[in-house]
Amino acid sequence: MQVVTDPDGQLLWLSPALPGRSHDLTTPSLRPGVPPARTHRIIRICERQGVPILADLAYQGGGPWLTTGIERRPLQELTPTEKTANRALAAARAPVERGVARLKSWRIFRRSRCSPHRMTSIAEAVLTLERQR
Repeated sequence: MQVVTDPDGQLLWLSPALPGRSHDLTTPSLRPGVPPARTHRIIRICERQGVPILADLAYQGGGPWLTTGIERRPLQELTPTEKTANRALAAARAPVERGVARLKSWRIFRRSRCSPHRMTSIAEAVLTLERQR
């Protein structure tokens, strides 16, 4: 599942569940050749609304609206400026990661062996309960 949170880490949206441990732009989607972030139009919606997106390295290449860290090149180290930029991005993403960790604290997400369709229904229920906290 993909997760959208606000800057404080509150869960706002969960994508439908996909089979296996797949995620990010590289996940096979329901439409061949279209990554889920694009399938669900997350990037496009945020761009239209003027909402910046902070994402991890797995989203590199997702478009100019995404801010991702700088990946280390083979056989080269990052420059001090690149390391500082990555630290700043990690600090800004920390509340989001806490939101994801809070979602993963639900045992059903750690031990589930059900179909993606059923998991999507469970995720919707969990999202509703999380919003009530």
